[in-house]
Amino acid sequence: AASAQVQLAVPVAVVFAPGSVPGDLPRPLPFRDVEEMEISVNVRTSVMSRYEMVYRGTTAQEEAALDAATAREADAALHPLQDASLGSLTVYVVPETSSLLPQGSSVYVGKHRSALVRAGGGLAALRTRLRQLTQVMSFTASSVTAVLSDRVPDGQLGPDTRRHLKSSLGYEITFSLLNPDPKSHAVHWDIEDAVNRYVQPVLDKLSLVANFSVDSQILYYAVLGVTPRFDKESSSFLLSAHSLPHVINPVEARLGSSAASLYPVLNFLLYVPERSHSPLYIQDKDGAPVSTNAFHSPRWGGIMVYNVEAPASPQASLPLHVDVDMVRVMEVFLAQLRLLFGLSREELPPEFLLESPGNEGLADWELDRLLWAHTVENIATVSTTLTSLAQLLDKIGNIVIKDDVASEVYQAVASAQNAVAELAMGHLHSAFQASKKAVTSSERAFFDPSLLHLLYFPDDQKFAIYIPLFLPMAVPILLSLAKIVRETRQRKKEPTKMD
Repeated sequence: AASAQVQLAVPVAVVFAPGSVPGDLPRPLPFRDVEEMEISVNVRTSVMSRYEMVYRGTTAQEEAALDAATAREADAALHPLQDASLGSLTVYVVPETSSLLPQGSSVYVGKHRSALVRAGGGLAALRTRLRQLTQVMSFTASSVTAVLSDRVPDGQLGPDTRRHLKSSLGYEITFSLLNPDPKSHAVHWDIEDAVNRYVQPVLDKLSLVANFSVDSQILYYAVLGVTPRFDKESSSFLLSAHSLPHVINPVEARLGSSAASLYPVLNFLLYVPERSHSPLYIQDKDGAPVSTNAFHSPRWGGIMVYNVEAPASPQASLPLHVDVDMVRVMEVFLAQLRLLFGLSREELPPEFLLESPGNEGLADWELDRLLWAHTVENIATVSTTLTSLAQLLDKIGNIVIKDDVASEVYQAVASAQNAVAELAMGHLHSAFQASKKAVTSSERAFFDPSLLHLLYFPDDQKFAIYIPLFLPMAVPILLSLAKIVRETRQRKKEPTKMD
């Protein structure tokens, strides 16, 4: 398999500010160093990670930027001075006494591709910290194993590995408002403005990864598939965690978007419960209320329950006019979108401080993290697709492979090899582009119409189709053959009698 020799090279610049150089450096600055680590996925597949470190001192501009008052300002000032190529990291080591990092935190991860680390201890302590940091900002053994989860023995996977979406060239996102009781609630949501303000900046950032299309719909009389339980104490209705999987199927039948879609569809549903089941709360496994009143389903999307306040007077005229608070809703949906893409923040050591990505929804290094994972996954997918195609063609003896199918296969192999080579050189962007190209070519070859009809006609099927057609014609032919044989035998016998 092609993925057996994948090498992930991460260029890391370690920049020492004045007063932060450890006393036990092996040689004077600047110098290079390489750290390698093997991530084994299964017996045949392993991925090598290479951190190519360059240790150097600060330039005058970097020194000036590090004089900023806060870590956030320093991060912004340092951004234009860094290597901006995808997948590269810059770590600035600041003196132990530096006031840039708040008390108690020794690592600050910015929103671009750099981090600040407080000096302390010798080179060994610094290396340990760098190892932790590079894994947070690029990939960990578990994030690589997760994308190759098809090749991992089942027992070795964590519970979250199959949560995130498979790599695809595109995704469709559908926001649906479910109003099962339009007689009681006239619900209005400004979804267009909310998508432009909150979702679009995130998708613009992710446009490097895939193409996205967004649509929205309002569905009336669409109910959840589970009747909630009434709780006397809180006089509210409850949906327990174990009943949540049953909520999706009946609703999904009404959504109707995934059937016609080429790409994976992500569904985000806002459900306004009917008056007879209001207010409705979701409980977690321990029976505690879920603070967001929402839940997500891996690789499918998420549902949020939006309760409407009961009118103050029972005589209030129906339907009630409801304006949805889109800020609250979008916060939940964006958090679910991050989960589905595997961008959820992992558990970090307490001394790590992460800058919030702000309006863009994800930091530059998180985008890189996604690209590392998707590139490895794409290479593995191409290898699997081409292997399946080869095995298939071996089984079908009389197959004719057209030139364009052959050229797609060559193109896929060449692009996959190119992706592997670019990864080994630390060029994440070009590696990802090549891996996308390889996936496109391999799928074109695999699903080519000229091969498709042959897959459905194996030899035994041909016999099953043609024998009934030939039998009616064959019967008279066989009978006349038998007659001819009988007559010739008799002719041979007759002369001997005349003697």
